Amino acid sequence: MFPEAVLRACLEPHLGVEAVLLRPIRTGKFNTSYFVSAEGGEYVLRIAPPRESVFLFYERNMMAQEPELHALVREKTTVPVPRIVAYDTSHAAVDRDFLLMERLPGRPVSEQPGCDYGRVLRQVGVFLAQVHGLTAREYGYLGAHRPMPPAVTWAGAFEIMWKKLLRDIVDVGHYDAREADRLVALFDRHRDAFDRPVPASLLHMDVWAQNILVDEQDNVTGLVDWDRALWGDAEIEFAVLDYCGISERSFWEGYGHSRDLSPPARIRQIFYFLYELQKYIVIRQGRGGDAAAARRYKAQALQIVRERLCG
Repeated sequence: MFPEAVLRACLEPHLGVEAVLLRPIRTGKFNTSYFVSAEGGEYVLRIAPPRESVFLFYERNMMAQEPELHALVREKTTVPVPRIVAYDTSHAAVDRDFLLMERLPGRPVSEQPGCDYGRVLRQVGVFLAQVHGLTAREYGYLGAHRPMPPAVTWAGAFEIMWKKLLRDIVDVGHYDAREADRLVALFDRHRDAFDRPVPASLLHMDVWAQNILVDEQDNVTGLVDWDRALWGDAEIEFAVLDYCGISERSFWEGYGHSRDLSPPARIRQIFYFLYELQKYIVIRQGRGGDAAAARRYKAQALQIVRERLCG
């Protein structure tokens, strides 16, 4: 948490008011965030982590891509996404970048235990279908934070992403070089499953109960936290939905079509699920200092590799 004087110094140049009410958002897992009540509106202030934090390769400065993404999604879809008031990189008030955005109505679905979850997931399916309809000419993390070079094919982009993730895990001490090399070779062995024409769709990559806002009538009022977004194969988004318990029947009803269940698609699904799962090795070790939890994620990942890719 930051001193109130620092927070006010962040807000005043952008809101033009002195009287504000600040309340920490306790559920944030990456940024430090606050609800802001000020004359003229309700806002959310999100302050990036310290630059010396341990990051996944795509997390460093990833806030930088949100203004452009929010503007695009607001213009081209009906997805409820907040208007960004300011993206401040001056470090004049605090030694970190921060975003100030309008606060959307509603509460996270994780805080609405009695909601009609099927109704919510149908709406999420409709919204993600619109998002996936937005496409780019290149693949990968294309935002202003530029964690990788753009790729001209999805197979090329995922190869870069896979290798970079494995390097991150090596760097926190949970894969040795030989283990990482084996997992690189495993992708090479199955590369044909990825080498196919696929649109470079916009992918949210962090849709879970905390990032879906709903009102008292179970209407989805917000889909938030777009900082992990990338452009590529929609199937990798589905793996995140699998991990987070979103890819239920009602979601697919809203999305409008079922997923590919062919043998090559099942291979991709395993790799995409591993991409999501293995990030927690870095997060638990690098940011939480929890080596035991990191080892559990590693063991789970290697078990999946043995049973589903090497069996």
